[in-house]
Amino acid sequence: MSPAQIRFLTLVRRETTRFWKIKRQTLGAPLLETFLYISVFGAALGSRIDKLHGVDYVVFIIPGLIMMAWATNAFSNNSSSLLQQKFQRSIDDQLSSPASPAELLLAFSAGGFVRGGIVAVSTFVAARILVDIPLEHLEVLIPSLFLVGFFFSQLGVLVGLRAEQFDDVSFYQTFILTPLIFLGGVFYSAALLPEPFRTLTKFDPVYYMIGLVRYGFLGYSEQSIPFSLLFLTVAAAGLFAINYRLFARGYRLRA
Repeated sequence: MSPAQIRFLTLVRRETTRFWKIKRQTLGAPLLETFLYISVFGAALGSRIDKLHGVDYVVFIIPGLIMMAWATNAFSNNSSSLLQQKFQRSIDDQLSSPASPAELLLAFSAGGFVRGGIVAVSTFVAARILVDIPLEHLEVLIPSLFLVGFFFSQLGVLVGLRAEQFDDVSFYQTFILTPLIFLGGVFYSAALLPEPFRTLTKFDPVYYMIGLVRYGFLGYSEQSIPFSLLFLTVAAAGLFAINYRLFARGYRLRA
């Protein structure tokens, strides 16, 4: 392997080892949370809401739960990891290394992407044991989940760069990320909402992400699939370009 590949893999291993050492917290807790969502909403609401758009209610919400698991874990891992290394000044060693800004950015992004992917796949396996989940369009599902993971990995890096204390990360997650996810249609269909809420939901970017993942699993979507894929691709690329520029400048990374 070339020196650049060795540097990059070493940085990635550092990020993945960080969350793997506390896997009961970083992997076990999100799985338990998702299991409770499936159990509570499936049992409580599933008994009252038979089907949505011809699909059992508990099956209808599982794609959104899988997307939510990938999104929240990718975001929280990268934002907290970057802020922690800034706080401890351990990032100084990486900044003084021969690693390029692109290598550093991709390595930081990989930690959250891998953690979110593990939780999302584990969530799918656990849900598949409980209920029968179809896989209608893998050609849409796989790139959609990849783009969702990449987008929220970049968003976590951006918040980690901007944050100066741990309360800043909590603020973004509590008051911005969580409302966007829950109002994006994880537990309901926007088609059932009255106006103006049906229209307002369409301004939520997560609405289109959930639509893509739901289409990949169930074959049902309320959005244009080509438009949603294009939107998500452009948004993820835009975030990466912003983060790359900030890393190249050393924005809030150097004392």
